[in-house]
Amino acid sequence: MSQNDFLFTEETSTAEEPALAASPWLVLVVDDDDSIHQITTLVLSNFSFEQRPLQLLHAHSATEAVTIIQQQPDIALAIIDVVMETQHAGLELVKTIRQTLNNRRMRLVLRTGQPGEAPEEHVIRDYDINDYKNKTEVTAIKLKTLLYAGLRSYRDICIIEHHKAGLEKIIACTTSFLQCSSLKQFASLILGQVAFLLGLEREQIYCCAAINSAATDSLQLDVIASNVVDNNALPPDVLAKILQVQQDKTSYCGEDCFIGYFTTHRGNENFLYVSKGSKLEQTDHQLLSYFSHNIAIAYENIRLRELMRESQRELSYILGEAVEKRSKETGSHVKRVANYSYLLAIKAGLAEYDAEVIKLASPLHDLGKIAIPDHILNKPGKHDADEWAIMQQHAELGYQILQHSSNEILQMGAIIAQQHHEKWNGKGYPQGLSADNIHIAGRITALADVFDALGSDRCYKKAWPLAQIIELIRTERGQHFDPALADILLNNLDAFLAIRDAYPD
Repeated sequence: MSQNDFLFTEETSTAEEPALAASPWLVLVVDDDDSIHQITTLVLSNFSFEQRPLQLLHAHSATEAVTIIQQQPDIALAIIDVVMETQHAGLELVKTIRQTLNNRRMRLVLRTGQPGEAPEEHVIRDYDINDYKNKTEVTAIKLKTLLYAGLRSYRDICIIEHHKAGLEKIIACTTSFLQCSSLKQFASLILGQVAFLLGLEREQIYCCAAINSAATDSLQLDVIASNVVDNNALPPDVLAKILQVQQDKTSYCGEDCFIGYFTTHRGNENFLYVSKGSKLEQTDHQLLSYFSHNIAIAYENIRLRELMRESQRELSYILGEAVEKRSKETGSHVKRVANYSYLLAIKAGLAEYDAEVIKLASPLHDLGKIAIPDHILNKPGKHDADEWAIMQQHAELGYQILQHSSNEILQMGAIIAQQHHEKWNGKGYPQGLSADNIHIAGRITALADVFDALGSDRCYKKAWPLAQIIELIRTERGQHFDPALADILLNNLDAFLAIRDAYPD
């Protein structure tokens, strides 16, 4: 039997079968014999694996094969002749594929009609190939068996690589979650990471955090992220599916959607609903399952962080208001200063996190006043020189009270307490700092404090009209106040007045 007859030991069929819609498996045939290409094409004409057809690519030399592989990096299997333009062209091609092109996924099968030119044991031992066949022993059924084995191996390698890439993405996502400082950032990040994980763009994605309400014994769904414009309400069909998952207490993995269900140690129930325009595969479900677990943990941690931050905010307000009440001033002053400071920080280009820290710390700007005697603190008239010297001590006293804390908000409070009476021109107190030598938080709180104090009744004065306040800020721009910050306030006056109206005396 000649090598050109090797495929005819099994009856072949040329009957047409319905075309498969799935993308085909790419198989490269490398041989310098045209009849090999023709016979291989005939035998495999109706071949399919896992509902995917076969697409044969043909190369008549090792050089041509390299070009095709470079153009088609997702070839699943290559059947390579050993002897072509040279006695060992096939072996050199294997080296090129594995070492030069660094392609480790493609399954490689050597096929030769001259076994003596490349002994099987030597080739199997020294070359990274997956099978070695003598052309005279390859029947039609054996060729198909070879294809099944090779494609199954390639499929499994692709799945492993897909999982590896997905897990790397999940690890990267988790790292990103750790950098979130608010639920708003967390929610925004979820959508991008889910889309990144599955290669989605505009498909329907919801992420819901559910908390059982002890008062009503009912499930309250809080949609923390969605790519739908109106993300405060879930579509009825989505809501029904999530409620069913909540009742079953287990995740749902279907072709139409994925609904991850996880509980935290605090008893909160967390859901991730994902659907896309095409069928969700098993690997999608597995990656989303891992990802959902990270979401649940991250949500819990960020929520606890927000609760702690809220407690810190309340503590700052309470301390600030206590000082204001002692000096017979309204407690709303510290809330307005806090919100003015936050707005100035954001408009000045500071990061959200840094602006929030300044907002939480700014209510402590006058903490040192607790050490100022009442007769000086609440004197209705102008202070004399000695009284004024004592009054000025409140900046340094506030710093001394807060400076030893390891809490970043109290550390910022110490800076603000010490520097909020410094002036841009260096004529402030207690250190006589000027321009950028004054911490940005000190400059911000200085402007916010003066803007609010001038517009409020104090024991020593009545509130100024808005026009007079604006005129003073313009006059003191570059003298008392950072000119850039003064411009921000004047150019965004309506936003600052809205804060004043939101926290009336």
